[in-house]
Amino acid sequence: MLLVLLAVLSAAAIAACSGSPGASSGGAKRPAAASGSGTVTSNVEFADYAGSHACERCHAEYVDTWRRSPMRNMTREARTADVKGPFDGTVFHFHGDTVRLESAGADRFITISSKRFGDGIYKLTRVIGGHHREDYAGVAVGAVREGAPALGDPSHERVFPVSYMLAEQKLRYKGYSVMVKERDGLKIGAVWNQTCIFCHNTVPYVSTVLGALAGTGGYQGQVLDPLLPASMRASYAVTNQAAMTSMLEQELARLGAPGTKPTLQNAVATTRSRFRASHLVEVGIGCESCHLGAAEHVKDPTRLPSFEPVSDAFEVRLAPPRSARLAANGKRAETLNRVCARCHQVLFSGYDPTWEGGSRKRSPGGSNINSGEARDMMLGGCASKLACSDCHDPHAHDGTSALRKLEPAKEDALCTRCHDSYSSPDALRAHSHHDPAGEGARCLNCHMPRKNMALDGTLSRYHRIGSPTDMPKVLLDRPVECALCHADKEVGTLVRTMEKWWNKRYERGALEKLYGSLDANAVLATAERGKPHEQAVAFQLLGDARVKSAVPVLAGQLTHPYPIVRGYAKRALDAIHGSPVDIDIDADEAVIVEQARRLQ
Repeated sequence: MLLVLLAVLSAAAIAACSGSPGASSGGAKRPAAASGSGTVTSNVEFADYAGSHACERCHAEYVDTWRRSPMRNMTREARTADVKGPFDGTVFHFHGDTVRLESAGADRFITISSKRFGDGIYKLTRVIGGHHREDYAGVAVGAVREGAPALGDPSHERVFPVSYMLAEQKLRYKGYSVMVKERDGLKIGAVWNQTCIFCHNTVPYVSTVLGALAGTGGYQGQVLDPLLPASMRASYAVTNQAAMTSMLEQELARLGAPGTKPTLQNAVATTRSRFRASHLVEVGIGCESCHLGAAEHVKDPTRLPSFEPVSDAFEVRLAPPRSARLAANGKRAETLNRVCARCHQVLFSGYDPTWEGGSRKRSPGGSNINSGEARDMMLGGCASKLACSDCHDPHAHDGTSALRKLEPAKEDALCTRCHDSYSSPDALRAHSHHDPAGEGARCLNCHMPRKNMALDGTLSRYHRIGSPTDMPKVLLDRPVECALCHADKEVGTLVRTMEKWWNKRYERGALEKLYGSLDANAVLATAERGKPHEQAVAFQLLGDARVKSAVPVLAGQLTHPYPIVRGYAKRALDAIHGSPVDIDIDADEAVIVEQARRLQ
């Protein structure tokens, strides 16, 4: 099962690359083992990387499944991609602006017409994502014509202002993907190679830590821990200045700036301005995004890859364990979770509130939207022993499919392998106060509840593992987590039950400040009074429960200042109605208000 994924990977690497019997290679001849041993001596520079194709000779099974995975397909070349979006003449409307999606031969185009931002034609060059939605990037061209050349620098690719939602089979303007307020119209987005390129592709590790090594601001996608508590942040230090200078000289030359003085500050500036697709190890998330540079391993299979960066020029110094008990657990989980946190640590939209009543600018708690899962995991109570790969298979087409197929006892075993005092049905009943065979007793449903805004417009699990009885969750966040299943209950009823079952005491004044009254329904009060991320959760719950009395509240939120939250209100109304309601939440506010009035 996934619990032994790392052991399997290590065994497969040793067996396959040493040419031992039983290591399937699809008939390919394996390289002979050389005389060296241990791990690679460097895995951070461009020259240290071999590309995923080099892994296939020995690890064909993993590479084959990876090719069909969201990782591999995180970024795709437009001409060869299986594009799902409607590039067939479809026109998307937003506040009087339009985007037309169309094709000419093998090329796809958008034509933007905006009252405020002007017009433009762009040829699709990149498809980003594709598991839940497709985002797009391309270059400005002069006409919708197959083979139309770029106007200006052909590597200056811009993010398109529309996304295609696969589950809904609808176009959405880009503001629906993150916590940003309503935009003024449709305009071409940021430069792809300055925003999306580092997390959605395979780049040399050193390119992602230049800002950290320099101690200065870097660029989007760099590996940093600015939103972790100071006690948990890694530090980055140059250990050999001559080796660092040599590395920077090679990197600057590779980026087309060979005469630039090889300082970290210059490397940061050059990377920010010059890094392009041609400088990637490969497009998409390849093997070496996680396993780091493996060229030495390819040449000498007895030199094993390392998940941790290895260099004679610099080192990454992880924060010490938070206690002696955690130190005794070893580094396996922390090492793997740090791998995932190279990308899944994002709180990038600038939306300030976090869970646990935190603030992004001051004392950030857990994230409330996708892309911060690994960071949240590191903040939680199980980070020293539970690795991301215990639940997620990074090589699979659906990374959590195996977990979802588990029967309850085996799902809980992910937790009771450590918390063995709760492994028996009687102990689980006493702990959870629910039927041990039911959903109310599942470990994940209480300790990793679904309350984060997901890429598919639903709610995903919150990865900061804790207890629903934790004081910050009860007194600073809405709704109280027991309401995520018990959406029909009043605040007072839920809190009194929690106090009785788990010997807690919660300050009533703080609860009344949050909800207005202890007699209020926890979910409805959150929908009316909550912070935007809390409201999104409440809207989803009201829709799932088909609460007809919530229609006026939901209808009033169809002009919510955060479009992503507005979408949750619309989908809740669709669920209550039993079919999509005829309201265009991309229309002007006056139009939405009039359409919503008819529902009330």
